[in-house]
Amino acid sequence: MARKSTGARSTPAGSDGGTDSTGTGTGTGSTRELLIRSAERLFAAHGVHGAQLREVVRRAGQANPSAVQYHFGSREGLLDAVMAERQQRTERALTERLPRPEGRPLDELLRALIDAEATELRTERGRDCLRISTQVSHRSGIRERRPHAGLAGTLYWRLILELEAPLLPLAPEPVRLERIDLALTLIGAALAERARQLAEGEHTLSDDRAYLADLVSVCTGLLTAPVPGAAGP
Repeated sequence: MARKSTGARSTPAGSDGGTDSTGTGTGTGSTRELLIRSAERLFAAHGVHGAQLREVVRRAGQANPSAVQYHFGSREGLLDAVMAERQQRTERALTERLPRPEGRPLDELLRALIDAEATELRTERGRDCLRISTQVSHRSGIRERRPHAGLAGTLYWRLILELEAPLLPLAPEPVRLERIDLALTLIGAALAERARQLAEGEHTLSDDRAYLADLVSVCTGLLTAPVPGAAGP
C-alpha cells in the first residue's frame, strides 16, 4: 500500500474495534478476544517477556487477575493465540495473491509472501503483531523441513518450500535452507521496523510501495548470491 512521497510522514491507516486508543477494552467482544488484543498492544510496546500479565488483564477490562491463566493457561498460551490469529490473516492475504505457488519464479514467490505479510501494516493490531513476531524465537522449520506447528498444512508453508526450487542450480542444500531461513528472518525484521516507524509516527525514507519492492529485490539478491568458494562456470 503506497503512502506519501519520500520524506513525508506516513499516517497509519485503519483502526480496530474492541479497544480504544490506549488499547483498553471497551466492553465489546468476548473476554478471550479482549485479552488477545490487550496482549498485542502490550507485547508490542513492552516486549513479549517484559509486559506484565496483570496489566494485560487490566487493559482488557477484566476483574479476575487469573483471566490469562483461565483462558490460555500461561503467557506462552496467550502468545500462541496472538500469533495464530496473525497467521490466519496472513494466510488469507496469501491465498488472494498466490493460491498455487508451485512452479512459480522466485521473484513472484517473494513478492506474494512479502505483500501478504505487509497487509499487517494497514491496521494498528497488524502493526503490533509484526513487532511481536520478530521477538519470538519460533522458526519456520525450513532448516529441518518440518514446519512449525502453526504452519503445518498452510499455503504459507507450501510457498516457503517452493523458494528452494529456483535455487537448486545455484547452491548446495545446506546453503539453500540457511538462506531461506535468513531471508524469512530479514523479512520479519524489516516489516517489524516499518511497523515501529509507523506506530511511532516517524518519517519514512520511502513510501510503502518502494519499500516493499526493494525488500523483494534484497531478498532475491540474498537467495541468489554466488556461493563463496564455489567453482565458476
